[in-house]
Amino acid sequence: MAGPPTRTHLPAARVTVRGLHRAFSHGSTAHLVLRDIDLDVPPGETLALLGPSGCGKSTLLRQIAGLDRPTGGSVEIDGATVHDVHPRCAVVFQEPRLLAWRTLAANVALGLPRGGDRAEGRARIRHWLDVVGLADFHDHRPHQISGGMAQRVALARALARRPGVLLLDEPLAALDALTRLRMQDLIDRVQREAGTTVVLVTHDVEEALHLADRVALLGHAPDRPGATVRGLVDVPPGRPRDRGDRTLAALRADLLERLGVPRRSGPTLTQETP
Repeated sequence: MAGPPTRTHLPAARVTVRGLHRAFSHGSTAHLVLRDIDLDVPPGETLALLGPSGCGKSTLLRQIAGLDRPTGGSVEIDGATVHDVHPRCAVVFQEPRLLAWRTLAANVALGLPRGGDRAEGRARIRHWLDVVGLADFHDHRPHQISGGMAQRVALARALARRPGVLLLDEPLAALDALTRLRMQDLIDRVQREAGTTVVLVTHDVEEALHLADRVALLGHAPDRPGATVRGLVDVPPGRPRDRGDRTLAALRADLLERLGVPRRSGPTLTQETP
């Protein structure tokens, strides 16, 4: 493995969201997507954003990244207000978004900050491709690898940026079930090595519990427009996590119920009296 860019090269940043609103205009009307969002993500924490489809999870992630601006309120990275694409953030999207004509190493190079030392940049590319298990694929093109491998390249590209905040917008949604589980383990291991702050958007309760230190539940109040944070749930410490842990199973049932999925009662067995 290449010489490691250690934790000191990947300083974790604090994310602070205060009173954030985001509305989108449609002609003379405005559609409020996010309302009164308050979040504080300490350095090095992994926070999962969980909620029903269309509740604004990805919109909130774009606000943190500086890819979109709030209608009201603010986002801060280490106390500095985010006004534009923030240099301390890196985003991994649902699709890998690799350039077909570039090698995997050249795709990862797109994540490097401009003006850096070339030798250091090459070492960083080798390191993160090795970490994500692609040590023997540096010179391959995207069409020569699988979808799961392509997402690993996207993760390496984001980490090559040395982000203080890593933003994951359902990066595993398109993968098959087994590849998804393996990628969850990889993201968990990489986060613990990098030490960066992570904000993860997911629809998958199990994924949130496997990767996150806390889960923020987003949703709509019955009588008010715009999604807000309906609750924050602490996940028991200790990683890597055992997917069969009974505590996590109970927490999973609680989260599903809070998301509107009723608990299933066990089957009722009856016996006729002779």
